[in-house]
Amino acid sequence: MLETLLHHEFWLSLEYLPLAEQIGATWLFPLVNSLHVLSICLMLGALFMLDLRIAGVAARQYSIQQLERDFLPWVWGTFVVAVVTGVALFITRASAHVLNPAFQMKMLLMLLAAINMAFFHWCFRYNRNSVDSGSNRLSSKLAFSAVLSLLLWAGVMLAGRWIGHIV
Repeated sequence: MLETLLHHEFWLSLEYLPLAEQIGATWLFPLVNSLHVLSICLMLGALFMLDLRIAGVAARQYSIQQLERDFLPWVWGTFVVAVVTGVALFITRASAHVLNPAFQMKMLLMLLAAINMAFFHWCFRYNRNSVDSGSNRLSSKLAFSAVLSLLLWAGVMLAGRWIGHIV
């Protein structure tokens, strides 16, 4: 049974942590939830600017290096906040979340987004000369990876939104 495979007792033990109980039973839950949503919005706004530029859809007058310098600190900083707040929200109902199909889909899509990012960085390294020269023409692999990033993160957002509505 899936529940046995997911070590239900472990997930329940997370819910009984003093921190999880404090977050779940007080005003901290809506605060942490709000910070989670805000950090995701900021992260995706910055990431989408980069992805749209790399895909050649927007901001083509700016170099990728300039956008990378301006937006990557926002992407990573807000990603860290989103992860910390996401873990804080998760531990309040861990045993239910791990069995929730929407949560499972969110985690799968985040994993695919991470794999896509690794692929992008691998391709970017081998196309660095065309990027460094200021060329507006990037390889189709990089453009595809940017579009895929947009789609994967949109899926992460939708799946995250559905977590509270699917049992």
